[in-house]
Amino acid sequence: MPIITLTTDFGWKDPYVGAVKGAIYKELENVNIVDISHEVTPFNIAEAAYIIKNAYHSFPDGTIHIIGVDAEHTPENIHIAVLLKEHFFICADNGVLALIMNKLRPEKLVEINIHDRISSNFTTLDAFVSTACHIARGGTLEVIGKPITRIRAISGVTPKISETKNIIYGQVIYIDNYGNSVANINEEIFEQIGKGRKFEISARNERFNKIFKRYSDIINFDDDEKKRDVDGKGLVIFNSAGYIEIATYKSNPLTVGSASTLFGLQINAPVIITFKES
Repeated sequence: MPIITLTTDFGWKDPYVGAVKGAIYKELENVNIVDISHEVTPFNIAEAAYIIKNAYHSFPDGTIHIIGVDAEHTPENIHIAVLLKEHFFICADNGVLALIMNKLRPEKLVEINIHDRISSNFTTLDAFVSTACHIARGGTLEVIGKPITRIRAISGVTPKISETKNIIYGQVIYIDNYGNSVANINEEIFEQIGKGRKFEISARNERFNKIFKRYSDIINFDDDEKKRDVDGKGLVIFNSAGYIEIATYKSNPLTVGSASTLFGLQINAPVIITFKES
């Protein structure tokens, strides 16, 4: 049975998610539809890419992923479908796919060209659903699109490295449900530039010189439990996706606070890592 995932900025209040699912079921009687997220910040391409990039590989090969974020079809925002690592992605060519692919090369890449057969102006409901159902029925990408060789990239999302190779300039690209702020600096870049040197991470007014493996590593379990007082204390880890995450222990934006609220680390807030000479 085919699997189609949905990642959108539709939210749950409006009828759009239900309409998309209904359209899929209309075309495919036997299909599994999985919601990855419908809470992407409206039109936030980097956030959408972060979510799908860190979720898609958990699905079996052949899964079809619809990304309905900033997807209105225009001459400058064409629709594309790609086969990448045995997964299919359907989205607008707005930079989201470039962020997901990173250094990977797709097996197939086409510009979807079925819009003249569709009368609706709800992109995700018409072109994306039709494309996904075509693939789910065993159809090839060449039938619904023409091969292309380039996709659009967006600037300002990947970290920058100073000429001296001593500083990584990053920014917050995602805030999770706990209010933890995730930067666009992954462990690979950190190790490649840092080369084992001491460092300081600056994020607004906060400074950190240690990266923990787990949230609980901030606790000294030799201390009496009543004297620990670590709830809401700031820390840095490499999260499960391998990215720098600035967090507060047992973070809760409604009680003890979170990195995003206590430290002012909202989307695009600068995160700078300075390495010290040995």
